[in-house]
Amino acid sequence: MRTKNFIVPHDFTSVSNIALDHAIATAKPLGAEIFLLHVVGKNKDIAGAEIKLDEIIASYSKGVKITTSVRVGNIFEDIGDFAAEHHSELIFMGTHGTHGWQHLTGMNALRVITHSSVPFIIVQESTPKETGYDDIVLPLDLNKETKQKLAIVANIAKYFNSNIHIIIPEEKDEWLSHKVKANVQFAEKYLGERDISMSIKVVKGSGFDNEVIKHAVSIDADLIAIMNLNKSNLLGVLTAKHEEFIMTNDAKIPVLVMNPIEGTTTLAVDFNG
Repeated sequence: MRTKNFIVPHDFTSVSNIALDHAIATAKPLGAEIFLLHVVGKNKDIAGAEIKLDEIIASYSKGVKITTSVRVGNIFEDIGDFAAEHHSELIFMGTHGTHGWQHLTGMNALRVITHSSVPFIIVQESTPKETGYDDIVLPLDLNKETKQKLAIVANIAKYFNSNIHIIIPEEKDEWLSHKVKANVQFAEKYLGERDISMSIKVVKGSGFDNEVIKHAVSIDADLIAIMNLNKSNLLGVLTAKHEEFIMTNDAKIPVLVMNPIEGTTTLAVDFNG
């Protein structure tokens, strides 16, 4: 059986170390491996980057296999390509909020994510809990693609015995309300069949993104799961700017982000297989 692996892009900043902490906390009980990746623009920068990466992993205790890799290219294409080449389950990446100089800001992180077929967990300055992701907030809106979140969220929840907290917008229009309810019913059946604890909250008003963060804070959530609907947000509540808003939330709650996959409603990521 193939050993599962995670990718951690590292730009030699403290938030990249925190992303590595999250990856290690998830990989350890799973027996997964980690690839610590740095992307450089020129061949002459490879040797120096390799030394820095070696210094980073030397400071971590053993228990998880960490392999370093330096790649010539650009972060917007090569992070996703590297993860696809290694058949990775997740990419753990640190972001520096909405502002930063020569760092992965929120919008730059979204550009990296858009290129990748592998889901991301985006972290800020917030270290992982020893018990993993106990409480996961799952926004559901009108998009049929939001169902794809369920497979990976369910696998994470099953492994860490997490509670899933579904949050949906109130829709007064009967047709729109029916669409949202259909997604919720799908989620209830999917999670119920897997014996995963869940709750549902309906929020009023137009500020759905704010309500998602408020709810996550109120339950001390460890993870928020969203889709990157940058290319297909016609019916979506979460547009690109809202995705960036959630990814760089002031509460610094980690965010699981994935791109829709055409022709399917679920994802094949499986921690337990």
